[in-house]
Parts: sequence; structure tokens; C-alpha cells
Amino acid sequence: MNHPQRLFLAASLLLTATLAQAQSSTLKADDLPYIEVSGTAEKEVVPDEIYLRIAIRERYAGKTKVTLEEQEEKLKNLVKALGISPANLYLADANADYVKVRWQKKDVLTQKDYTLKVTDAATVGRVFQELEKLEITDAAVGRVSHSQLESLRREVKIAAIKAAKDKAEYLLTAIGEHAGKPLIVREENSQGNPTLSNVSVSSYKLQRSGLTEGPEEDDDLQFQKVRIQSTIYVKFAIK
Repeated sequence: MNHPQRLFLAASLLLTATLAQAQSSTLKADDLPYIEVSGTAEKEVVPDEIYLRIAIRERYAGKTKVTLEEQEEKLKNLVKALGISPANLYLADANADYVKVRWQKKDVLTQKDYTLKVTDAATVGRVFQELEKLEITDAAVGRVSHSQLESLRREVKIAAIKAAKDKAEYLLTAIGEHAGKPLIVREENSQGNPTLSNVSVSSYKLQRSGLTEGPEEDDDLQFQKVRIQSTIYVKFAIK
């Protein structure tokens, strides 16, 4: 057998041995005893980002037109008087100006929609009371969120995978076994996005009969907590 043939034969044998070893390793991994578990964790937090929708529109007080500009100025003064940052008041549509129009006889009455961001229910109550004084009656809570939402999501996911490990351990300990390394980790479910349907927020319309000037009335405004939940599936090898 000449030299090239010997090299080819050696290479072929090496390749065959490598494939056989890989197949053996695969079969060995597939044949490992395992346990499948899911861990779930959740957390509820009081929202600290509350977004109010406020619509102001031209109107008549008797025969005198109350313009948008006048009401906008009063709205900005209201925000300042309540100690809210002016940056927290902005047009609901960043590209909008006069976003709605309606006709009254021969006159065109315009409307603007604003968003006001506040941090607690008590401030919402005070804003609604002041809006009532300005006769701005179209106001509601649009959505809520939390300033540390991403960090909270991570915490809940970590707690969920730890719960899966704990479950595997106590189940296996009952039969004298222990959990080994994770073979598969998969996130099955994750909730906690207040801008979507997984956080239910009731709109609180401004009601003249529902809010008075008494400070105790602020406690009547309650918001559903932001609920963050995660479920993690893990397949553990059994030692």
C-alpha cells in the first residue's frame, strides 16, 4: 500500500471514530434520566407612572368664545401650581396640533388632546379637581405603568427559574435523587406590560359629583396594581 493510500485510510478511520463517538455522546445524552418542571413567580406593584388624557376644546361662555390658547395657558399654570414638571404635559400626538374640529352653526370649534404624566392617585385627584374648576370636563386615566418595570421583570423571571429548581430538588429528594444540570430552559409565559391588555386599568372620568375639595376624597381613587408574572420551563438531568 503506497503512502497516499495509507493517509486516506487513516483519515477515514479517524472520521469514522469521530462520528461514532459523536453518535455515542448523543445517545448517551438522550438516554439520561431527567425531570421536567415549571416554576412560576409573580409580583404586584403600585403604579408610579399614571398617564391622564385631557381634551381641551373651544367653547362658548354665553356669547364669548373661550379659545384653546386661553385654556392651554390655564392648563399649564395648573400643572405648575401642582408642582408637576412642565415636561410631563405634552400633546397626545407628537405631530398633532389642532387634532379635532367640530362645527357649531357657522363657527369651527377646535380641540387638542394632551397627555399628563403623574406619579400617584392623590395627584390624579387634585388634577381632576382643578380641571373641574376650569370647566375642562373631558379627562380620564389612559394607562398606568411603573418606572422600574424592566428591572422588575428580570427579578420575577429569576425567581421563576429558581422556583423550578427548588421544585425539581424537593421532588427528586423524596425518591433519593438530585437534580443535575439543566438540559432545556424555556420561558413559557411572561406578563407585565401595562401598555397592553395584560394590565387592566379602569378609566376614571372626571365627574363633578364624584370629587370635592376635601383632601380625604383623594383616597377614593384607587388603581389596579401592575401585575408581573413569569413561568419558566426547565428540563433537568437527574444525577
